[in-house]
Amino acid sequence: MIDLHTHSIYSDGTNTPAELVQMAEERGLKALALTDHDTVGGVIPLLDAAVDSTVEAVPGIELSAECERGTMHILGYYIDHTSEALLKKVDTVREGRDERNQEILKKLNKLGYRLMWSDVVEQAGADVIGRPHFAGALVDKKLVKNKKSAFDLLLAKGRPAYAERYRYSARECIELIHQAGGVSVLAHPATLYLPMDQLKGLVKGLAAIGLGGIEAHYAEHHPENINRFKGWAYEMGLVCTGGTDYHGKNTPDLNLGTGFGKLRVPDEVLDNLKATRRKLFG
Repeated sequence: MIDLHTHSIYSDGTNTPAELVQMAEERGLKALALTDHDTVGGVIPLLDAAVDSTVEAVPGIELSAECERGTMHILGYYIDHTSEALLKKVDTVREGRDERNQEILKKLNKLGYRLMWSDVVEQAGADVIGRPHFAGALVDKKLVKNKKSAFDLLLAKGRPAYAERYRYSARECIELIHQAGGVSVLAHPATLYLPMDQLKGLVKGLAAIGLGGIEAHYAEHHPENINRFKGWAYEMGLVCTGGTDYHGKNTPDLNLGTGFGKLRVPDEVLDNLKATRRKLFG
């Protein structure tokens, strides 16, 4: 069993990379990928922690891509975390996040939610600050009941404190991951909230411009969707991957490796991912 979709304190998770490796070992996982949002800051700590571990560490990233509706994320696996092109692009995204964060803070204050920037920073870990940290600050200040309420009332797309941020196109994300020597994978395709025929067309279009895989095994995917996405992968020559999207205490009902209890990502998924990378880069 493996987990190829996790987050640490370097983005919006609550565990350090070393803690994730230890937890993975305790849960009997063969491999763990760190896929923090728009940052590779946690990759070196992950690799260092796995040196004497039975868990194979997979360096990764999760990039946010432009899309008309829903959420499109592109995962990158076995990336070179020292790639200058990757680091430069990630810095641009970070600048966009910083501008978006200040806009969210202004909107919250204007709505009467008195938060200081320092309140939000206290919620963050080692790197990227995002909406979950605003939600945590609102809860700590007793301005909302819980994080879900913070998103439902204020921070979700379309709500009064939401602010857009800079994103690259899906093509740019795929090309960037490829330039960094990695395999690009469409994360949790069901979150695009498209009719299945349209979603399949989108995946086919992404495959035509270099997408390497699709995340079929996912904690929130119903069994029929898992089978459907596996079928698409076979049809389009894509690799199937899978993971929990673990965020630690930010997703308290979701467990590393098993998601909500029933997820099992087979070991051969990792072998297939490695084979795909060899085909791409030799």
